[in-house]
Amino acid sequence: MSAGTFAPRPGAAPVSRMIAAQTALETRMLLRNGEQLLLTVIIPALLLVLFSSVDVVDTGAGKSVDFLAPGVLALAVMSTAFTGQAIATGFDRRYGVLKRLGASPLPRWALMASKTLSVLVTEVLQVALLTVIALGLGWSPHGDPLSVAVLLLLGTAAFSGLGLLMAGTLKAEVTLAAANLVFLLLLVGGGVIVPLDKFPDAVRPVLELLPIAALSDGLREVLREGSGLPWGDAAVLAVWAVLGLGAAAKFFRWE
Repeated sequence: MSAGTFAPRPGAAPVSRMIAAQTALETRMLLRNGEQLLLTVIIPALLLVLFSSVDVVDTGAGKSVDFLAPGVLALAVMSTAFTGQAIATGFDRRYGVLKRLGASPLPRWALMASKTLSVLVTEVLQVALLTVIALGLGWSPHGDPLSVAVLLLLGTAAFSGLGLLMAGTLKAEVTLAAANLVFLLLLVGGGVIVPLDKFPDAVRPVLELLPIAALSDGLREVLREGSGLPWGDAAVLAVWAVLGLGAAAKFFRWE
């Protein structure tokens, strides 16, 4: 039998096809996970509806939803790119999934690219859902969509780097606890629900340097104030992205 009779031809698929297939798998696994759905969809949506409908927190002049919607969008990015990715990748590492995939024809860089693309796909769904809910609550967004996209991408890069760093250096159980704790702390102190000007002057400069605060405030400047790209907040996110991704690439352990 000649070599030309085999159909399909034996061998690895093109890297682009492998990345697409792995991205689809990662996305399906994320959307089927109840805990991940709670973090990525249910909690942000509930917070948006609750605090927009009930006057619990003083969000300043204007409608509450105009302040809360950008912050909840930032929270959605953090929940997927940081918390969800850290927990999922940490347990993949613990159970040997990463080690086995690393030995497959799928290159390791392509596996990480697939995880990143899965995060982006999930975020598109999150942003669409939360935008519909916010518009139903009376949200009136302004500003340049391109500036919003740049901030969301920078935020995704920053939180992905931190999530992968945590997942690649800590035990899975520690990652689970730490990622959820960080999520709660940044939810409270990152300007998502409570404006940063409500915090003491001594801690406010530190809080403003957090990635969640930079993303929340940046989105607010664009979507609430109608300004262009806030370069200061973008710079903070870019620094976090470089540091997080660089540290993850250096210290990530596959086993």
